[in-house]
Amino acid sequence: MRVGSFVLAAQFPGQGPGEALHRAVRSAEVADEAGLDAVWLAEHHFVPYGTCPSAITLAALLLGRTRRIRVGTAVTVLPTAHPVAVGEQAALLHLTSGGRFTLGVGRGGPWVDLEVFGTGLGAYERGFPESLDLLLRWLREPSVGASGERYRFREVPVVPRPSESLTETPGPEVVVACTSPASVRLAAERGLPMLLGMHIGDEEKAEMVGLWRRQARAAGRSGEEISGAAHVSAGVCQLADRRTDAVETLLKAMPGWLKQGLDAHMTVDGRARVMRDPFAYTELLCGLHPVGTPRLAADRLAATAERTGISRFALLTEGSGDLDATEENLRRLGAEVLPQLR
Repeated sequence: MRVGSFVLAAQFPGQGPGEALHRAVRSAEVADEAGLDAVWLAEHHFVPYGTCPSAITLAALLLGRTRRIRVGTAVTVLPTAHPVAVGEQAALLHLTSGGRFTLGVGRGGPWVDLEVFGTGLGAYERGFPESLDLLLRWLREPSVGASGERYRFREVPVVPRPSESLTETPGPEVVVACTSPASVRLAAERGLPMLLGMHIGDEEKAEMVGLWRRQARAAGRSGEEISGAAHVSAGVCQLADRRTDAVETLLKAMPGWLKQGLDAHMTVDGRARVMRDPFAYTELLCGLHPVGTPRLAADRLAATAERTGISRFALLTEGSGDLDATEENLRRLGAEVLPQLR
């Protein structure tokens, strides 16, 4: 089992973006010191829900600030980026970090980002498979051309290549955020592990893993590929000597952040949005995830792994909104929870 932190660079009420980003950078450094396996970085535009607009750029900074921990994007939103540009950046980080970079990609949402970046609603509704396949080709082939619906260009050499031959270390790992049966099938057909959201519980995650395995088998993936797929489960972790204290910390801080951040999302086409009640959503997360004592946290992570077959976790540890509390939370996760799992 591998446990990492999930960093949103959340801007809590009364904070500025600089404070949120400083906490994000510092929490990654502490995660490295505390012995966690990975740091996963979220990407958002134009909203205080998350103040990092480029997960791959922040990943570059953190790979330079750390020495051991893996750094991944959760996720780089492909409909608002050119897959070749993403592939070039991913190859660069893979090579210069000694293979510590993981590229998580996703479809994102029907947000105004699509208007601002000029990609249009079609990039979100229909274009994700084409973008993903072009990205994968860029990471695996010596030269690439395109003749699809969205991308058309002559064949060009891949520079830098993530690997020079099949016998060398392969290029960066690619993980796909999955929120629907269609995205599960897309990932499974390509043999890519899934990143599953924090809003669903073990039963639904187990169903998605089961669907992934069936679709991967139907697509001709080998038994070794299927059994070796290391899916990632996103969640929340808040530790305290009593569970009630951990829950209280999150219920005091997270609803204000969620309301401020989620209310700021604008759809590209004016479609209606159904937003969760922030307090009820925080209560849901406290019930689903390792929120409580270190013993409870270890038991919950182990139970999720057993029920779902998921071996990696990306845990939001900044739910207090406070830097000192976030650092303490990470250190306790490393010192008091990880030894129980290993």
